[in-house]
Amino acid sequence: MIRRILPALVAIGLAAFPLLTGPVRADEQKAQQLHVRGTVETLGASVLKVKTREGETVDVTLADGWKVAAVARAQVADIKPGDFVGIASMPKAEGGDGALEVLIFPPALRGAGEGSYGWDLKPKSSMTNATVANAVKDIQGRTLTVSYNGQQKKIAIPDGTPVVTLAAATKDDLVPGAVVFIIAEKAAEGVLGRQIIVGKDGVVPPM
Repeated sequence: MIRRILPALVAIGLAAFPLLTGPVRADEQKAQQLHVRGTVETLGASVLKVKTREGETVDVTLADGWKVAAVARAQVADIKPGDFVGIASMPKAEGGDGALEVLIFPPALRGAGEGSYGWDLKPKSSMTNATVANAVKDIQGRTLTVSYNGQQKKIAIPDGTPVVTLAAATKDDLVPGAVVFIIAEKAAEGVLGRQIIVGKDGVVPPM
């Protein structure tokens, strides 16, 4: 299933979609990156109005060349050594990290935002974009060993953890009520959105 969506992704230029990137380098910090999570209220010519998960309504100005992708349902069994994944996780009480969600990147996006850094899905959560070195099934799910920038990390993937990959989407998918995750930045005109992930066919962005 994952491999079949690749031609559609390439067709819409998703290979240039730099999702879930790490902290911006100091020499690039001309604008503060932020994430908007919520549901679409309206889409205008250049503004996407979003009701955020915090209950606020935010007007997101769409940047020139903005891009949109959807999420498609995947399975933890789809993850294999050599895949490039993005995993939001939190420390477990008994030690180690437990996944909150997993994004399996299409091959064209291998290496996007490689590293492990703080994330704002939940307090104390982190995002790790890395290559799967090993996947071991255990009683409660699976444990992945991932490698990034010469380092390794083990992350438990409990049963029921949302696992998705990317799929093609257009602005027509940004209908009222659609769940979105937006990579944006604070700018003079307010919130400037550059990359949007939208829920589609019953699958919502878990990141």
